[in-house]
Amino acid sequence: MSELDKDIENSDKYNSEFSYDENKSNLKISFERIAFIFFVFFIIAIIFSSKVILLSLNHKQEQKKVFKKENFRSSILDKDGNILAKSVPIVNVGINPNLVINKEKLLISLKLLFPKKDFKKRMYGKKFFYVKKKIKPEKLEEIILLGDKSFIQEYGIARVYPNGNLFSHVIGQIDNNNNGISGLEKTFDYELRTSRDPLKLTLDTDIQYLIREELIKSESIFQNIGSAAILMDINNGNILSMVSLPDFNLNKREKIKDVKFINRATKGVYEFGSVFKTFALAAGLNYKIVETDTKFKDLEKRITCGRNTISEYDDKIPSDLTAEEILIRSGNIGSVRIAQKVGIENYKKFLKLIGILSNINFDIQEVGQTQLGKWGKCKLATVAFGHGIATTLLQVAKGYSIISNGGFEVNPKLIQNEINTEKKRILDENLSIKINPILRKIVSTKEGTAGFANVEGYQIGGKTGTADQPTKGGYSKKKVNTFASIFPTSNPKFVLVLMLDEPKPNKEFIYHYRDGRNPYKGNWRNTAGWTTVWVAGQIIEKIGPILATKY
Repeated sequence: MSELDKDIENSDKYNSEFSYDENKSNLKISFERIAFIFFVFFIIAIIFSSKVILLSLNHKQEQKKVFKKENFRSSILDKDGNILAKSVPIVNVGINPNLVINKEKLLISLKLLFPKKDFKKRMYGKKFFYVKKKIKPEKLEEIILLGDKSFIQEYGIARVYPNGNLFSHVIGQIDNNNNGISGLEKTFDYELRTSRDPLKLTLDTDIQYLIREELIKSESIFQNIGSAAILMDINNGNILSMVSLPDFNLNKREKIKDVKFINRATKGVYEFGSVFKTFALAAGLNYKIVETDTKFKDLEKRITCGRNTISEYDDKIPSDLTAEEILIRSGNIGSVRIAQKVGIENYKKFLKLIGILSNINFDIQEVGQTQLGKWGKCKLATVAFGHGIATTLLQVAKGYSIISNGGFEVNPKLIQNEINTEKKRILDENLSIKINPILRKIVSTKEGTAGFANVEGYQIGGKTGTADQPTKGGYSKKKVNTFASIFPTSNPKFVLVLMLDEPKPNKEFIYHYRDGRNPYKGNWRNTAGWTTVWVAGQIIEKIGPILATKY
């Protein structure tokens, strides 16, 4: 090999080595540049992530101020599946004033959406405030379209009551923490919270509505301060309607402190007067101490017991009457004589059997207890015609059910129960056969006191009660007028008990007789026969067709 060839070979080798080193150096520089770029991006990412995390934490803190824990309660349904109470998703919309950029502009927009509200003072404050709770979807859409980022939406669950006032005393209320505080909401608080199955009631919405409407009308006629009614199946205790007035709107969560708003059907304790005369005769018939045709002769117009005088409410009542006639004509003295034959122990036992002197285990906790005092000869006499003993309308409904349904025990209830329990007879099997026709005559004959309830086709029977309200040291002129009825008397299915609290006579009201007699305008009598019985007749006339078809 020549020197020239050697030089060329060495030159190629050098060039080759030089080229490799040059590429290696360039690659190294490229990696360093890329690493530096990645480092810069990494630092930027850390800074950005930190800011995002910080903002997220701040947002969560803000959310924590306004978002509440969602509370669910299962639905409450009437007997036909109609919703009486339901938990539904809701949206509340509020504003954080600190996030508002243009407060004047936003105030103008809010004024257009909510003309009746003034947000100016709160807008210039620093605290979060609600614009609208339970906002409607269309209104929420309008707010969103404003495009203001200061609006905060709060999602939750609210309790709604589609019927407003209709079942207020029965359904009851919940507090701001979703705890049941009255009615069924309280009694079944645990079940409503933990179960997804609805609570099914025995109540009928249609009947409840009609009865409430007639009770409201009675206030405009007789100016009573309150009223109550219970319609119950006398054979199984299912309550189809329970109304107490005044009532309240369940959708407006408010504390009801006024005693006038108590549940008069269950919690109110009253002297019911002559409705107790039925119990006196029923006790005598049950223990076979008297019969319907047992004669009582030379009945006084007034008798003295201790320091008290018991008078006949009507001096025209004959002195000689049978036991049946005493009840039909609502004789005070005759009822006392019947009770005296029955005796204290028998009468106490009887009243306990039918639920008057025993506490009722009911589906709502707002239930009053019978007030009586010590038994004695005078107490026996006054209890015979419904004075000196105060109880609840619910207990009266139970008592009339038992004496009219063949003597079978029955317990009022609001919750549907598919379990068929064996009926237990606690009274003489012939008692109802004897007492029901008498109750029918009180409504259907001119001697009776409940003619205004004689609705054709329904065979209504019942007993009136007019009682003076007790005060310290005696009785006032204020009345509690009651009518306890059963129908049809040939085969009793329903009991309707109705009371008006402090009704007043209406001299301008026109009474229309169902037997075709000329109307009667005005009346000075403030008795159950001229007040409560009239209302009961109107109620049965309205609900009768529903009962006939559905039950």
